[in-house]
Amino acid sequence: MTPERVRAVVFALCLAWLPFAGSAREAPADRKAVDAIFDEVMTRYRLPGLALGIVEDGRVVYSRTAGERVEGEGAKIDSQTLFKVASNTKSMTTATLARLVDAGKLRWDDPVTRWIPDFRMHDAWVGREMQVRDLLIHNSGLRAGAGDLMLWPEPNTFTRADIIHGLGYLKPYRSFRSGYDYDNLMYIVAGEVAAAAGGAPYEALVRREVFEPLGMSRCQVGRWNRVEVGNVAQPHRRDGNRNVPVRSDGDIVPATTMDPAGGVRCSLDDMLAWTANWLKPEPKNAGWLSQEQRQALWAPQMPMPVSRRMREWDRSHFSAYGYGWRLADVDGVFKVAHTGTLMGMYSAVTMLPDKGAGFVILINGEGDDARTVLTQVLVKRYTSGDPALSVAHYARLLDQEDAARPATEKAPDTSRRRRATGAELAPQLGVYRDPWFGEAMLCRDGDAVRFRATKSPLLDGVVQRVGDRWLIDWDDPSVDAEAWVAFDANGMRLSKVDPQADFSYDYEDLAFERVGQCP
Repeated sequence: MTPERVRAVVFALCLAWLPFAGSAREAPADRKAVDAIFDEVMTRYRLPGLALGIVEDGRVVYSRTAGERVEGEGAKIDSQTLFKVASNTKSMTTATLARLVDAGKLRWDDPVTRWIPDFRMHDAWVGREMQVRDLLIHNSGLRAGAGDLMLWPEPNTFTRADIIHGLGYLKPYRSFRSGYDYDNLMYIVAGEVAAAAGGAPYEALVRREVFEPLGMSRCQVGRWNRVEVGNVAQPHRRDGNRNVPVRSDGDIVPATTMDPAGGVRCSLDDMLAWTANWLKPEPKNAGWLSQEQRQALWAPQMPMPVSRRMREWDRSHFSAYGYGWRLADVDGVFKVAHTGTLMGMYSAVTMLPDKGAGFVILINGEGDDARTVLTQVLVKRYTSGDPALSVAHYARLLDQEDAARPATEKAPDTSRRRRATGAELAPQLGVYRDPWFGEAMLCRDGDAVRFRATKSPLLDGVVQRVGDRWLIDWDDPSVDAEAWVAFDANGMRLSKVDPQADFSYDYEDLAFERVGQCP
């Protein structure tokens, strides 16, 4: 079946659900009930800060914040506090591109090479055939998160030119357009396509095409002055019973390579304005985007797997990716949503268009389970109304999932470790190079052996021995995915110690060859 036929079938399935979604909705958000949900999530997951807002029929019916921008410093979070929205940036990037399509400056089916002549993929045919639309729907054939080590951990010195060059060396995981695998690098390319077509850098374009016309006045992207802007939440990681700030901002927040994929920061008020615009735009914004492009962004472009959790929790029958949005059905109700995750920051935008409702969640701590539970409980208020589907209910289901996970999917016990010595690894010491990641040194550091990546300074750690294996214990605790190290005739290979670690730690895509001796 051709990709076009697949999209047509999935879109028909989406439309088939719309009659079910037309059922009457509950009265506007019950503040007392939502407050209780908010309080329970905040307490259960010991979050440093939480912001929640709900939109119904184009107006904000609930807005609440709690916690601190930096835990322990006393500055309270409010509806104007800036959070990293992470991958919720992607829908802003696709909206920017859609505005350019409306203006006749770009077509979704333009070859990427029309705008970026140097664009290449590992398979030359894929590079020639890839269209702008393909950059947005995770069908490149690369492994999920492939090449993300050029984006994270931050800071690093990789440029967007490095990303475009590096894509030519990333080997595919599957055939082009044959399946869904989440991809951040293609959104970096999409940002550069927008810049070429729009005649301005990506950061200027998204301000011009999205923030300014929609009145998202607090949103920031690119380089900005944190002191002048003020009221900025900082990310946190868990350290025992404490929330500890991690990768805190300096006075100047620099532009980053990853801006088009996840670099925007906005306040709760901004994100509620963004959500309301999609559900029921104000008359002054009615012409911001044509109906044709609004439909294109929410049309199923790439089928996604329907997980066991989706089937059991939501009675879902379809799942697909649009342009920067995830699409699914929940209890027969159409859902449009996306999440955002960066170190110490979690966000979610969820909309039920046929209910006229949507909500925004912003968290400045380790909030994966908190986001999942809060999203589920709020969605079910509109699609089910069953009071038993509570915070405690979904927290218990997550605990059960974790307990049932097989040992092969859990991090092994590496507590019995010791530092490797230079003598043990003497035959392997040297300078190594990967064609897309660049150089790394595996060299003596006193009595120990240290791995140090040239262009990613946080990937710096001491090699440990665990039984007959080697792993890298990163110096910076915010780099929360240790790496196994193995050697073969071809060079050095890395892999994740914890199989559940974030896929953006794509150690498996590295292929280091030794190119020199240690200095």
